[in-house]
Amino acid sequence: MTKYGLRARVITLTLAPTLIIGILLSAYFIKNRYQELEQQLAVAGQAIIEPLAIASEIGLANESRENVRRLIGHTHRQHSEYIRSIAVFSSQNDLFVTSNYHRNLDLLAVPRGQPLPERLEVIHLKDALLLRAPIRAIASFNNPLVQEQPIGYITMEMDLSTVKLKQYQEIISAGVVLILGLILSCFFAYRLLLDVEMPIKQMISMIDRIRRGHLDVRIEGKLLGELDTLKNGINAMAISLSEYHLEMQQSIDQATSDLRETLEQLEIQNVELDIAKKNAQEAARVKSEFLANMSHELRTPLNGVIGFTRQMLKTHLSSSQQDYLQTIEKSANNLLTIINDILDFSKLEAGKLLLENIPFDFEDSLEEVMRLLAPMAHEKGLELNLRIDPRIPAGVIGDPLRIQQVLTNLIGNATKFTERGHISVSVELKQQRDERLELQFVIRDTGIGISERQQSQLFQAFRQADASISRRYGGTGLGLVITQKLVQQMGGDIGFSSRLHQGSTFWFTMSLIQTDLPLVHPIDSDALQGQSLMLIEPDHESRLMMRERLAHFDIALSDFAELPETSERVSSVLICVDAVDVPESDALIAQAKRAEAFSERVIFCLPTTELALSEALLASGVAACLAKPLSVRKLIEQLQGEQQSLALLPPAVEVHTDKAPLTVMAVDDNPANLKLITALLKERVTTVFTASDGKAALDCAQKQHFDLILMDIQMPEMDGVTACQEIRKTPLNQHTPVVAVTAHAMTGERERLLNEGMDDYLTKPIEEHILEQVLHHWTHPHSGEVQPNSPLITPNKLGDTLSIDWSLAMKQAAGKEDLAREMLQMLVRSFDEVEEKVNLALKDSKADLSAVIHKLHGSCAYSGVPRLKNLCHELETQLKKGATTEDIEPELFELLDEIQNIREQSPHYLDETV
Repeated sequence: MTKYGLRARVITLTLAPTLIIGILLSAYFIKNRYQELEQQLAVAGQAIIEPLAIASEIGLANESRENVRRLIGHTHRQHSEYIRSIAVFSSQNDLFVTSNYHRNLDLLAVPRGQPLPERLEVIHLKDALLLRAPIRAIASFNNPLVQEQPIGYITMEMDLSTVKLKQYQEIISAGVVLILGLILSCFFAYRLLLDVEMPIKQMISMIDRIRRGHLDVRIEGKLLGELDTLKNGINAMAISLSEYHLEMQQSIDQATSDLRETLEQLEIQNVELDIAKKNAQEAARVKSEFLANMSHELRTPLNGVIGFTRQMLKTHLSSSQQDYLQTIEKSANNLLTIINDILDFSKLEAGKLLLENIPFDFEDSLEEVMRLLAPMAHEKGLELNLRIDPRIPAGVIGDPLRIQQVLTNLIGNATKFTERGHISVSVELKQQRDERLELQFVIRDTGIGISERQQSQLFQAFRQADASISRRYGGTGLGLVITQKLVQQMGGDIGFSSRLHQGSTFWFTMSLIQTDLPLVHPIDSDALQGQSLMLIEPDHESRLMMRERLAHFDIALSDFAELPETSERVSSVLICVDAVDVPESDALIAQAKRAEAFSERVIFCLPTTELALSEALLASGVAACLAKPLSVRKLIEQLQGEQQSLALLPPAVEVHTDKAPLTVMAVDDNPANLKLITALLKERVTTVFTASDGKAALDCAQKQHFDLILMDIQMPEMDGVTACQEIRKTPLNQHTPVVAVTAHAMTGERERLLNEGMDDYLTKPIEEHILEQVLHHWTHPHSGEVQPNSPLITPNKLGDTLSIDWSLAMKQAAGKEDLAREMLQMLVRSFDEVEEKVNLALKDSKADLSAVIHKLHGSCAYSGVPRLKNLCHELETQLKKGATTEDIEPELFELLDEIQNIREQSPHYLDETV
């Protein structure tokens, strides 16, 4: 409850404004009235004193006091009600004459030392008003331009008591009016209280009764204005509360009954849950055993596949056979890695993974991992460096296979998510207690990094930092989980630090035992005594790591970023080639010739992706070619002269294809299709011209004779049929065969095109053997009749095909991976325009989609997107039959969904995000 009631607030709010406004207005008008009266008095005094000053001039000049006294006395008596006295003073400020005796004549005179007044002066005193006016000679009045000194002045004192009396009368009148206003305000406030307070009290009483549970009470009678609305609202609220109370009581009764039944059911469900829990535990155990057994059974035949594939790779093969076998090996290795991950994960989950403790060469084990992962790093132009603390002994006891597995996972991830820069692996001896070694492994990369939000998901099974990661880079999401569990089982810890777009650093620790057991192939460092080595390494970090690893060998080492101009001769020169920018063989041979100025023994260290350079370098006189990252053991063996100077791998057998001396023009408005057709033709003919539409093709045909023209049908500016008919009119190509190339194999399409002037018909995607048949048929007319065919491939159901079939894309690009990537990239870049036009057609049913669907259909023919191609085929068929946008609306939405699927999956196949 508030401090003041409604009555007090109404009275206060009613009277306060009246009182304040009345006081302010009264004060304002009284003050103005006083000033007005005083001003009127001053004006009246001015009207009296100025004529007196003129009239007194003669008397003052003639010193006729009596005349002046009669003059001012008459004036005083005439205005005695507000004039107290009038006095005339000479130019020496002496009293000349006065109208009556004044006790304080000094008040009327000008103070001593001040000049006489030059003009009328008005001086306000407490209860009087003084007016002084100068008395001048008659000449100065007649000629205002002549300024003469006054011969005296006149002073008049006026009484203000009359003005003050009138002021008091005004105050009394204002007070009376104010009191009357307050009385009226009180009366109206009282009436307002009578009309408002009583109904409100009645409502308060009713609400209090409702609060106590009397929901049947109501407010009766008719009230004024909003109070009546409030009354109706309170009555309605009371009715609603009564209904809700009744309904709530019924609900409580029902809920109580249901609760009894629920408690009985919970008892039954608890028993069932207990049984289900035991069944789930048993199922989990069976699942783990099944995964372990099946993974093992699958791994066994895969090992056979990989082994025999590697054996075949050792034989003499053609380049295509070698490529096929390498693809088989790579795919089998990827599948084996996934199966191994599943097997390890199931064993770790079941707690059945046992670690070995065997002696092994620590440095050789790490270098083996680096050699295994080097090709993947060098394919991306990355430097892969290894640094091993020289205090770590060569022989240790542990599980080398699991250590390699952990390193392979971490280095493999670093390579996978790094596009440029380097990957550094370092091993430090953190602590040694007797024979137990505490080691810390650190893997740093300059890759894409991990955001803070994604870091919490890294060590979760089947999870990756981002859903798009698995689509772009692949992987099951088990690698880091297995790595973490392996490190923990080996008594270590694992962690990482990362910043988005700045790279990541993963580290783990483990404990190994030093051993003095003899190694199988120990390095004899004594054999290097007296030798010197010049190291040329462009990468600063790689150079520092190599210098540190060679420091504990008895060899004089000098290192440079590039070959110096002058230097002392050395035993050997080791030139490391940068993986980022590999020079041509001629440049490397020239570099080797320059290095011979410092040593007769020149050794090259090449990235694993540049194996073909080794033969050229060895043929030029290079002593040996080693692979990056450099193995210290292999380098020492080369320096000791224990190995032959072998190439890294035998070169693949080259296949030479003879080109036909033909001039062919390819016409297509789709850049991807045109690029692929051009690539296929350049492998088979000597000269290829291209045109992006029918008009451009006609311009070329008017200037150049062609042996064959491959013509797309639907194009801007001029379609293929019209272009063919116009080309027939040119003198150079009247009889040139024109072959229609279209992505739409609709029934009757071939006959229609042949009837309209085309010589033959090809269906996209173009099969290479069919293209060769067409070239042979139309350019060798006397070699036999070979009819080109255009097989109509019946599309599978959309659900039975993939969004991106990379094997199909490679096949359509004649096995050229770069071309297949470019075809897919160009297709994805066209999606924005397609989506815009399809969405516009869905909003405006009158929009024509034939051109955009046809163009998209043509792009799909060479990009390995069977689902999208089948959709375009179906849509184009229906559009040619006259279907409207409403008829094909479901297919259009499916088309948009498939475009989104391809957009999401494409980064996995492309070198850069589209």
